[in-house]
Amino acid sequence: MNVYVVLGIQLLFASATHIAAKAVVGEVVALTLTLLRNVISSIGFYAVLIVRGLGIQLEKGQRSYIFLLGFLVVFNQFLYLYGMRYTTAANGALLYAMTPIFVLLLSRFLFKGKISAGKFLGIILAFVGVTIVIFERDVSASIDYTFGNVIVLLAVITYALYTILGKPLVLKHGALVTTASANFAGLLWILPFGLYSTVTFPFEGLQTTDWIGIIYLGIGTSIIGYLLWYYALHRIDAVRLAVFANGQPIVTTILSLFLLDYSITTQFVVGGVITIGGVILTQRK
Repeated sequence: MNVYVVLGIQLLFASATHIAAKAVVGEVVALTLTLLRNVISSIGFYAVLIVRGLGIQLEKGQRSYIFLLGFLVVFNQFLYLYGMRYTTAANGALLYAMTPIFVLLLSRFLFKGKISAGKFLGIILAFVGVTIVIFERDVSASIDYTFGNVIVLLAVITYALYTILGKPLVLKHGALVTTASANFAGLLWILPFGLYSTVTFPFEGLQTTDWIGIIYLGIGTSIIGYLLWYYALHRIDAVRLAVFANGQPIVTTILSLFLLDYSITTQFVVGGVITIGGVILTQRK
């Protein structure tokens, strides 16, 4: 399948994550929500591996690497869900648009990756476009949101690390085995921390919509979204991949037209066109 078709599907699932997370994070504490989504995704990945007849066979040196990826992905989930309780959805989306910037910088300093002028300009252009879109949606620089913004920014950095550090294992073992292995490792990381809050949580107070959001985070985001992300990472470099994160606020807004009381404005169209132009620029070889 064409990698850009895959990225288009991944973008759709990732964008819906912001809506699902914002709907649930006010009802379920971050530790419990992180554990629940990892339990759901682990069951799903195990079922997929069984159906595909695949096993996880890692060399001794790679096991610690998988545990590092597991830590990064589950820490990213917790930080994002925790931070979103203390900031606005627009602030969170704008911060996540910085993912390609961190991928570019970390690739340069950790792996001596080359920073081409086209990629750099494309990333800046895409970020400007996203900023135009997001500033229409109640972005706030208020000190009241500083704590939440810092937490979400740390989540962005961990996701950037998860992206660039996962490349070697994806190339060796494929997207499915690598993503599933990192997910299993992530469950082991979060289990001792989130078990008590999960066991004592009053689940009887949750509504059907809350459960839909939780299941979506476990299946739509942690299985489909992450799997497609690593699938694309197998075929293009991390910087070209990460810039697609800039499309999430745009697709989230479009989805909100159907799910929430949103409307399309001229500012959204202008920012969207600029963002798409920046994404296209980074994809040029």
